[in-house]
Amino acid sequence: MPAPEKFENVTALTKANIYFEGRVVSHTIFMPGGARKTLGLIYPGSFHFGTDLAERMEIVAGDCSVKLDGAAITFTRGAGETFDVPAKSGFDIEVAAGICEYVCTFLG
Repeated sequence: MPAPEKFENVTALTKANIYFEGRVVSHTIFMPGGARKTLGLIYPGSFHFGTDLAERMEIVAGDCSVKLDGAAITFTRGAGETFDVPAKSGFDIEVAAGICEYVCTFLG
């Protein structure tokens, strides 16, 4: 099931999360009940992210290649697709061209 086009009745933080000299940018939102998500953009490049909590990444637009820490394979995801990242791990993500838009849901 693809990410919804909008989230209603949320609290949004105005300060952006900026990584890798502005090549990855997100904003945090809190859902009713307190669950946290980030909505972001990844510009072309290769990046590594560590995780504290388990995460579900939903690709809203664009494409990316992903390799989970400890995995032997790299897989691709595009608009409408997801991937999960275990807690206390990480992943490499690469955007070859264009902009990859995502919603990250923190699962723990």
